[in-house]
Amino acid sequence: MTNEFDTLMASRKLTLDFINSFNPAQLNHIPQGFKNNLIWNMGHLVVTQQLLWYNLSEKEMLIPANMVKKYQKGSKPGESIGENEINTIKELLISLPEKSIADYKNGLFKTYKSYTTSFNVTLQSIEDGIKFNNFHEGLHVGTIMALRKLI
Repeated sequence: MTNEFDTLMASRKLTLDFINSFNPAQLNHIPQGFKNNLIWNMGHLVVTQQLLWYNLSEKEMLIPANMVKKYQKGSKPGESIGENEINTIKELLISLPEKSIADYKNGLFKTYKSYTTSFNVTLQSIEDGIKFNNFHEGLHVGTIMALRKLI
């Protein structure tokens, strides 16, 4: 799993590099033709990783429930979020995978609820969830790359 973990951390650091030069108004801007913005995509990455690793392993997620509702699949940006929440998302983008990787290495994820994704991929183990999360991250990094060109 070392390669999977390296991929996740590289993806997260690349995402931060892409958006660090943008101000809150730019991060909250939804370009024409899009349903979301840069900061929603970042929050969505945080939430999805927690759902795929912790929730499906029947472990308590490391994020509050209101964050899940705000950034889960099917949600969309509401009112603009401020600098404090933006900074929290940026911090979680790096700190949560580091904690999650340590939890995996310490054997925390012993059970896993089978889950079929919207791509019709059935996840049956934490390893499946980790691999699918990296695929999902790649999709959203692509979206982030497209969005930032329109800001």
